[in-house]
Amino acid sequence: MASDLHDPLIDRLTADLQPVRRRLARRDAAILLVLIVVEVAVYVWIRGMRADMPLAMGRMAFWWKAASLCILAAIGAATALAAFDPTRSPRRGLRGFAVAAAVAIAIGWGIDAASHGSAELIARLDWREGLRCVFAVVVLSLPALLALGILMRRGAPTDPGGTASAVGLTAAAWGGAVFVVACPHDDPLYVALWFSVAIAIVAWAARLILPRLTRW
Repeated sequence: MASDLHDPLIDRLTADLQPVRRRLARRDAAILLVLIVVEVAVYVWIRGMRADMPLAMGRMAFWWKAASLCILAAIGAATALAAFDPTRSPRRGLRGFAVAAAVAIAIGWGIDAASHGSAELIARLDWREGLRCVFAVVVLSLPALLALGILMRRGAPTDPGGTASAVGLTAAAWGGAVFVVACPHDDPLYVALWFSVAIAIVAWAARLILPRLTRW
């Protein structure tokens, strides 16, 4: 009898529900891959590559910068995509991101010690160029931030704060990886400082904004 009395209410609550397309992590990853290829192509078409690209590709510091950012973006993306599933937590992936970032900085320090010796810090950090790099990385992170934010909203993360952090870190590392084609600076000290600033800004903004936009 009780179930009969509740049937009309249940019917009204479920009347407007639409079938939800099942999330597939591989499909989401493919979307991100296509997006980064398009963004790189558009950026190179608009901005062009750095003038000394052939020379830069012969330096270990250039490949350290490019590889580090790509690896961080990949770890962050895997963490974020997994965390969109309500049964998965981003915490382990975030720890992996932190370890990978520490290893990248340590390798950069080794390259720096071998290449620059006791060069003047202020001249090497070049704060005016550094701020331009921060701005460029933040802007270039926006397409990934938007795409991952949409995927996050479609998902069901049970740790919105951690998932938003993973999204922000991924987008920032992604933006940095795209900017590699135009950034004229390969000094590990410069890269470690200014790219870290950009990554921190994007991650903080994502953690502040994205949890409010999710449906959980």
